[in-house]
Amino acid sequence: MNEEKPAQEPIGEDARIDALEARLKAATEREKERTQPKVKGVDANYRSGNRALADLLGGVFGGSVMGWLFDWVFDTLPWGLLVGLFLGIGVAFRNIIRASNTQSDQSNSDPS
Repeated sequence: MNEEKPAQEPIGEDARIDALEARLKAATEREKERTQPKVKGVDANYRSGNRALADLLGGVFGGSVMGWLFDWVFDTLPWGLLVGLFLGIGVAFRNIIRASNTQSDQSNSDPS
């Protein structure tokens, strides 16, 4: 019978492959380091800023709409709109102050 060798023989260890793997590993680590955020608290600050903006916009818009609806139902234009607007602004500021106090309490208790 015919004793044929396999089509491909296993390739022995090659220094070029080892060097390529080392370069690939180093490049992967550099890319991982480059894409990670530099400052730890940037995301938290960004989120708290977005929350404050949403509270302000929501308070002004919500108070205005509620005041306008009150005016429309009871025909008290412009007093319901003004009162609703100021109440919405007050609620927005209260929410922002509460959120900032909660964050400052968390940052004081977290030593890192």
